Amino acid sequence: MIDHTGYSVTDFDKSKAFFDAAFAPLGITFMMMAPPEHTKGVKVGSFGTDRPRFWLNEGAAMTPPVHIAFEAADRAAVDAFYAAGLAAGGRDNGAPGPRPHYHPDYYGAFLLDPDGNNVEAVCHTAS
Repeated sequence: MIDHTGYSVTDFDKSKAFFDAAFAPLGITFMMMAPPEHTKGVKVGSFGTDRPRFWLNEGAAMTPPVHIAFEAADRAAVDAFYAAGLAAGGRDNGAPGPRPHYHPDYYGAFLLDPDGNNVEAVCHTAS
């Protein structure tokens, strides 16, 4: 499967603040900034749990916006992701709840990040 991924954001600091808040309930933290001499001065940083896995780089907005989902340990973490992300400036794109059309135990929440990308937290275990 995918080892790491990332995308471009128009305001690195604003997006970092959003992800810092939204990721906290999922146990995902900011891990590092890439040295500017390796990025031609562009802000590049990564979030992860055990190592850098989700990278942001400052640049043009993704066109079209992307969708990315992050695993949550339980349904409470999905709920907390959604609340923290809204409080940090994210926009609702689907409140926490079951999505049985995906599978019987699918529980997710969707937020639009500062650039309009669809960021999801999902739990695949029964309540």
